[in-house]
Amino acid sequence: MTDKGNEDNIIRLFHVHKRYATHSALVDISVDVARNELLMVTGPSGAGKSTLLKLLYLGEPASEGQILIDGINLARISRARIPFLRRKFGIIFQDYKLIPSKTVYENIALVLEVSGYKSSFIQKKVASVLRTVGMEERQHAYPQSLSGGEQQRIAFARAVVGDPQIILADEPTGSLDADSANIIMNLLREYHGRGTTLIIATHDKAILRKTQGRTIYLNDGRLENKIVNIEKKPAITL
Repeated sequence: MTDKGNEDNIIRLFHVHKRYATHSALVDISVDVARNELLMVTGPSGAGKSTLLKLLYLGEPASEGQILIDGINLARISRARIPFLRRKFGIIFQDYKLIPSKTVYENIALVLEVSGYKSSFIQKKVASVLRTVGMEERQHAYPQSLSGGEQQRIAFARAVVGDPQIILADEPTGSLDADSANIIMNLLREYHGRGTTLIIATHDKAILRKTQGRTIYLNDGRLENKIVNIEKKPAITL
């Protein structure tokens, strides 16, 4: 199930394809991601950015090729081991995916509850991440009472509460105003600075300019050898 490969790379893709009935979403993707790397994945809408992220945490299986996550070959992993694989990831979705019937606290705590942690640990951990995102006073609120920026901060807290090795952020600022986008990006940079591998899928050139790291370009499902013409600038902190 495991392959030592290059231990400096936490993610490895070899000739990966993803096909649906009517089209190919990804075509012959090969890329390595180093531990603690900050990787930006850009390209136009429909280029395959979200699909690529889904394949990494087995939200969907690849149609062809091999994906290794921290030495684990996803083509060989048993169904019983998939939940353990996913604990390596914190995932931030563009549309938040918060559970409307649960409070802010309950949305975040659920990640730890399903992993079997004790309630005393969960309370301390959730309180800690709520302080990090500046939302401790809203822990009893429900998602529908929050602004888009507040919901994304809760989605961020949920993604990091389990101390993941890898954070996947799918258009994390796509529906946010500039101030909220800056807050989310600064939180992402903070966790990358702590040693977390970070992959951000975005088509937002403003975010790409402000964020240091390697940028790869997808177009029509293909990884292009294209120099992304974006001048990188120092990150803006609040």
